[in-house]
Amino acid sequence: MTDWDDGRTPSAAPQPTLGKLFEQLSEQATRLVRSEIALAKAELTSKAKASGIGAGLLAGAAVIVLYAVGVLIWAAVIGLAEAWPLWLSALVVGVVMLLLAGVLAMLGVRTFKKVASKPETIDRVKDDIATVKGAVKGDDATGTTEEARP
Repeated sequence: MTDWDDGRTPSAAPQPTLGKLFEQLSEQATRLVRSEIALAKAELTSKAKASGIGAGLLAGAAVIVLYAVGVLIWAAVIGLAEAWPLWLSALVVGVVMLLLAGVLAMLGVRTFKKVASKPETIDRVKDDIATVKGAVKGDDATGTTEEARP
């Protein structure tokens, strides 16, 4: 019997055994995982390098902003010195800056207290761990053992 349109019969190529197929599957899966890990490493390396460059640029910008704020503060002192003595204008600008820093510090402390006062997730995780430990020991969530149940 011919299986092909031109009348030829297909050569009887040996079929791989089930063991050989599983061996090939294992090799290909291992190769795939290694390739994915190598790709992930390459991507993370390039992202880390770009992130490092970005962090350096942001740090440079922060330094420049710090100097710019200093210049603007000195300009405010000089501007107020047109109406008041220099010492008084510097004192006023300094007090205003301290008040601003105090307000920002209070807002920051309030924000930290809000975050610290909401440990619901930690409590839930602790409850989950206790439930799992109880289940492993044969206790249910109420603390009774299975033998004690009717």
